[in-house]
Amino acid sequence: MRFAIATLGCKVNQYDSAIIETRLLAHGMERADFSEHAEVYIVNTCTVTDRADTESLRLARRARRLNPSARIIMTGCLAQASPEVLSQASEVDAVVGLGRPGDLERAALSGAAERVMVSDLRKERAPIELSGVTLEGHTRAFVKLQEGCDQFCTFCIVPFSRGTSRSVEPRRVMAAIDELHGRGFKEAVLTGVHLGGYGKDLDPPVELADLLEMIAERCQMERVRLSSIDPEELSDRIIGILAQSGKFCPHLHLPLQSADDEILQRMRRRYVRDYFRDRVDRVIQAMPGAAIGTDIIAGFPGETARHFESGFDFIQSMPLAYFHVFPYSVRTGTTAAKLPGKVRPSEIKRRAELIRLLGETKRREFVLRQAATKLKVLLEERAGGMLRGYSRNYVRVLTPGPDELINHEVEVEASSVEGTQLVGRIVRPWLDQTAGARAA
Repeated sequence: MRFAIATLGCKVNQYDSAIIETRLLAHGMERADFSEHAEVYIVNTCTVTDRADTESLRLARRARRLNPSARIIMTGCLAQASPEVLSQASEVDAVVGLGRPGDLERAALSGAAERVMVSDLRKERAPIELSGVTLEGHTRAFVKLQEGCDQFCTFCIVPFSRGTSRSVEPRRVMAAIDELHGRGFKEAVLTGVHLGGYGKDLDPPVELADLLEMIAERCQMERVRLSSIDPEELSDRIIGILAQSGKFCPHLHLPLQSADDEILQRMRRRYVRDYFRDRVDRVIQAMPGAAIGTDIIAGFPGETARHFESGFDFIQSMPLAYFHVFPYSVRTGTTAAKLPGKVRPSEIKRRAELIRLLGETKRREFVLRQAATKLKVLLEERAGGMLRGYSRNYVRVLTPGPDELINHEVEVEASSVEGTQLVGRIVRPWLDQTAGARAA
């Protein structure tokens, strides 16, 4: 029996889809592309905007056209937050919320006993399935060590769709990272819905910094990368651990969302932009050459031309490496959907494009600063006759070399820039793990 999965939204959803795939393959099912004929179609939905809801239902209709007799299962954030929306669609056979992997397996394998299977994650603590998931290439794996969120930013539906913040115990996280190392992975990316909230729900409570210290002292993995952490939760202690341990990559993603204090307050964010600047300055001081990325929402309700221009000038002044830009889009059920001062769609589009162009400039400037330097690069694949991988500070690097060096970390001396990629030559393989490759 063949199954196909379509995934909408963030890396956490991609992680969950990979877990679903692993479970169904273990039952002897065969994976198909979502454009192919299959007996089971699973849509892992996103509900960050109303448009994402529409796209989820569009995929369900597409699956029904591909195979009118297939079982079509909806899961993910929209299934969790608004199961009634999906259950009313004739194309949908089952709606399975988050944290119910057994129900999803049964729905895929033999059909669901119930049409809607959703728990209240604000009241129930659904367990987190801990597993190393490969999302990019074959050299790095993602480890989800936290789920849910208690922040309730006004633009975000996630606290309702993914429930309360809950964490994986440190010993299990460390065991998972060591298991990945034993399987040959060279980098682990620590991820979560609200990574900075890690450990507060554990008994006894722990902090993210405590976990990072344990990883630095005890885990065998030589490259560990954090995904996204809110600025107010990036403590001096965390910065110190990242800077002092050779295991952690000098790369942080700090979602700013808006660079104007009035808009940050409307968003119910827990910092002001000067604090964001202080965090960035401290990271750069502790880790020169670190890559710092951010998220920006353009056209949030109440964002006037004055707010936008002030914020634009601020991010232009910051030593950021890249931006993720999101044009504001209404998400029904959030506080922001009810706020006055809506910005015209055309103006939202214009502002988003200006920020994207600035982000592209920032990216090129950051890459140019790495030229004529030596970087530790984890080689991941061959592309166009060259080996390609990422440096520890998240720059894509091209270099000539043999295939035997794929999945090894080497030192590359950068000599030129192509777009937003560095080109260089291998100075020496890094660590003893490449001894076999050198001999070859």
